[in-house]
Amino acid sequence: MSLIRLHDVSVRFDNTQILREAFFRLEAGDRVGLIGKNGSGKTTILKLILDQVSPDTGTVSVDLGTRVGYFSQFSELNGDLTITEVLDGLFGEIKAVEAELAAIDAAIALDPAADELDRLIGRQAGLFEDMDRLDGWDYPRRIDTVLTTLGFDDAHRNCAIDALSGGWRNRAALAKILLEGPDVLLLDEPTNFLDVAGVEWLESWFRDFKGAAVIVSHDRTFLDAVVTRIIEVENFHLHEYPGNFGEYVVQKQFRLKTLEQQFVHESELLAFEAEGIADRREAAKAAGRGLGNQLAKIKKSRTPRPVDQIVTEIYGGLHVKDVLCRVEGLGKSYGEKVLFDDLSFEIRRGNRIAVLGANGSGKSTLLKVLTGEEDADAGAVAWAKGPGFVSYNRMLEDLDDGDTVSHTVNALPDSLAFSATKKSVNRFLAMFQFSEADLKQKIGNLSGGQKARVAMAQCLLSGASVLLLDEPTNHLDLSSTQVMERALLHFPGAVVVVSHDRFFTEKIATRQLIFGAAGAGPGEVGQRAA
Repeated sequence: MSLIRLHDVSVRFDNTQILREAFFRLEAGDRVGLIGKNGSGKTTILKLILDQVSPDTGTVSVDLGTRVGYFSQFSELNGDLTITEVLDGLFGEIKAVEAELAAIDAAIALDPAADELDRLIGRQAGLFEDMDRLDGWDYPRRIDTVLTTLGFDDAHRNCAIDALSGGWRNRAALAKILLEGPDVLLLDEPTNFLDVAGVEWLESWFRDFKGAAVIVSHDRTFLDAVVTRIIEVENFHLHEYPGNFGEYVVQKQFRLKTLEQQFVHESELLAFEAEGIADRREAAKAAGRGLGNQLAKIKKSRTPRPVDQIVTEIYGGLHVKDVLCRVEGLGKSYGEKVLFDDLSFEIRRGNRIAVLGANGSGKSTLLKVLTGEEDADAGAVAWAKGPGFVSYNRMLEDLDDGDTVSHTVNALPDSLAFSATKKSVNRFLAMFQFSEADLKQKIGNLSGGQKARVAMAQCLLSGASVLLLDEPTNHLDLSSTQVMERALLHFPGAVVVVSHDRFFTEKIATRQLIFGAAGAGPGEVGQRAA
């Protein structure tokens, strides 16, 4: 019997259709990757399962007794307890068994009578079985392993959860749900605040997890390693693809080709029908032409866009110098913690530098030193004269809720909107899923993912020679990430990106700057052709 079932579910919010006639079953052991564009309804599906949202029509069923655990990218974990205390409190049953075992040991040490000794030994044997069943012998090690892998040092382990930043609260919430071991895991972007080592550990954790999972994620390598099928939310419906993400890509291509062939035949039949009507009645002739025009427009909208041509048209007029930035002898420390020391490198035209390393090793700090948001302790950063750099994360933070999307994207002084043709810019924005209605929207009315798309479009159209990106895939849906990747591959300037998304960095990077453990400093590794 299915653990979770959605049967013919439809949902609307404020007259906006989210889901229509959605069907879904989660069986024991299933690992489902839930993908789709920002705002398509992925989180709504999780909330339907959690009974936080009610369907307008249809039913949502969770098998009686099924323990469901939910991790949100917007952590709801709070309070005065430390994360160590919270996690320790999950093992109350094990602690009760431990306490009784300790009491039995103390009683046996008092040399009781034979009958009492037999009773104590019998009870002890039963408690040993309970400990085996509960996997309770080494729960402190399990707590330590989870916290260590997720990057918790002593300070983060021993301060109140309310004192943690949003990112650290997210990691704390993830640690809690993993140790709880529910029957069904609902994970909403679980890798967003993890480094590569943390994501790889989570992948290995899933190999031993016996329950089922529904995972909302844009991390393609993670999905490839963990899931057994993909559910894509598209046009209000759920489309299922067996296998991991790589198998989904092949199956989706085949499906689109099949749909295109079906459309061609339908188009031809409708065209013949229109001609027949035109032959019979002069009055229907105009309607036939109108139908033909309508069909042509529909066909054009469904034909895959020539993405690379759109991008190269945008960047055709952008002229970039050879050497864009020189970094010499750069050093930065926090107290006794050395992040990097005597770091020297150049940023040149065509470079796409991926900055890699563990959380806390100094990657984001390096970007802040490059932008001047933080001062270096030693060394210098020299930018070439001219268009200079732009920071995606700064753009995201500085978005004006009262401004429109259109003005925001085109407002920068050196924006390519002023040098490229309006048609090219509009095609580029359409590729980023911005309709004419979207461009008129106020920033304050957008979701987090939509704001991320605005900031990324603004960044890519900024006219800057160097793009500085800190975890740019965190809030972008898959299609927007793919558009960004194509744009970065054709961008004639340079890109410096901090990212834990292995699929993304392996696709776009030509050089890597790898940070070791905190204090070890970075080293440049390898350069490959674009």
